[in-house]
Amino acid sequence: MEASKRLEAIAKEAQWFEDNSPLMPEHKKKAVKGIIAKAITVIAESGDLAPTTAIGINLPNADWIRKDHGSKSVSLSNIVHSYNVASAIKGTLDEFGLNAEVIKRMKEHGALSSDLHTDMHECIGHASGQINPGVETTDKTLKNYASCLEEARADLVALYYIMDQKLIDIGVMPSLEVGKAEYDSYIMNGLMTQLTRIKLGDDIEEAHMRNRQLNAAWVYEKGKKDSVIVFVKRDNKTYVQINDYNKLRTLFGDLLREIQRIKSEGDFKAGQALVENYGVKVDKVLHKEVLDRYNTLGLKPYRGFIQPKLVAVMDGDKIKDVTIEYPKSFFEQMMEYGKNYSYLTIKN
Repeated sequence: MEASKRLEAIAKEAQWFEDNSPLMPEHKKKAVKGIIAKAITVIAESGDLAPTTAIGINLPNADWIRKDHGSKSVSLSNIVHSYNVASAIKGTLDEFGLNAEVIKRMKEHGALSSDLHTDMHECIGHASGQINPGVETTDKTLKNYASCLEEARADLVALYYIMDQKLIDIGVMPSLEVGKAEYDSYIMNGLMTQLTRIKLGDDIEEAHMRNRQLNAAWVYEKGKKDSVIVFVKRDNKTYVQINDYNKLRTLFGDLLREIQRIKSEGDFKAGQALVENYGVKVDKVLHKEVLDRYNTLGLKPYRGFIQPKLVAVMDGDKIKDVTIEYPKSFFEQMMEYGKNYSYLTIKN
């Protein structure tokens, strides 16, 4: 319920967020319509959302429906909570966090900063901006880069506003320390720790991973002259250091404006250049270091969920109750899925 209150507070101010965004005026919605947002508890999932899962969903995908009728966001609250708890008790942050101050801030505010990022990404991120009259939808204009650029755009809306006093004023955030924690986490992940998910020598292929590296690498490069973000070495280990959080916010706003322009105008070549230049290739030396350090932690880069079975208790031909049963292990669950449902696999 508390998570829903936070989402509703953000959704209520959707027009303020649109009006005060760094987008070009012609790319802003004049009237944001129908923003609905709720936090829900997920019981079971299937298809692409099982046994690993997204943490938030925003529908519909069609921009014309968003513009004329609005959109609905759901935050999968128990999934978000589980990820936050798992991250807190594992050693990734202690291994890759810059120093005691950064680690302390991320441990203290990381759960809320992550929740707020997801809330704004889904609620006001995907719902923001508009395509210029006469321009086709992004599946036609931006083609295979559309998904990555859309996720990057929604992330940037969240990143821009998580350092805004507005979130404190509407009661969803206690201080800008939460925003700093999200910047620390996002840059560390985008430039380093998400590389644990791919094999050494591989390019980044998945749209969300590409978007995070694109955003992080772009602001790193554009902020170089002012040392906004720097890589530092300590005991032969690499860390990411943010020197100016306010300038970083400005850079996030600059990139948001450009990606919205690309979407609004259907500028395929500019979108392609952004993704290919910043979101695909990986520094192999840094990648090897990240993998070597991560391998010492005994962790896995992806998490899966054990799902309950809802078993009907019958009274004759009527259901009188439903009990919840769980498999003994993740392995047992997946073997059972394979045994009972493999016939659903489409074979050529």
